[in-house]
Amino acid sequence: MNYIWSPWRMAYIENHNRDERCVFCIAPTIADWQEHLIVYRGQYSYIILNRYPYTSGHLMIVPYNHDPSLEVLPPQARAELMELASQAIEVLRAAYHPEGFNLGINIGASAGAGIADHVHLHVVPRWAGDTNFMSSLGHTRVLPESLEDTYRRIKDEWEKEHR
Repeated sequence: MNYIWSPWRMAYIENHNRDERCVFCIAPTIADWQEHLIVYRGQYSYIILNRYPYTSGHLMIVPYNHDPSLEVLPPQARAELMELASQAIEVLRAAYHPEGFNLGINIGASAGAGIADHVHLHVVPRWAGDTNFMSSLGHTRVLPESLEDTYRRIKDEWEKEHR
């Protein structure tokens, strides 16, 4: 599939190139969680909404360690990454009732990693037919809610499920 630049993709490129620092290293240092879309903070990793999501509820689990690949993370960070993925699926099931999930780690730029220097795990809820003519032909994502609404929905569900 050829890729045509869409406004959300262009915004990512323009914002991503402004600051040389790693966005995944900066995000957890900022106290305002809602503005920066951090849903949960663990001991070795945190969960953040993808600012340019594939679907509503698209989460990323990001280790605090600035490492480019899974095998160089400390074992505790790898273990927590998978435990948080499991908890994220549980929360997304309750909040969105998806029919399936994609979980993925793109290691290296040639594998599709947008931020190749800091490994992270995508958790994407999926529904039958969620790839429609807009994304297939128009190369544009249509989301039924704002990121702020998605954040509140997931954050509320997280607090309910993991007290």
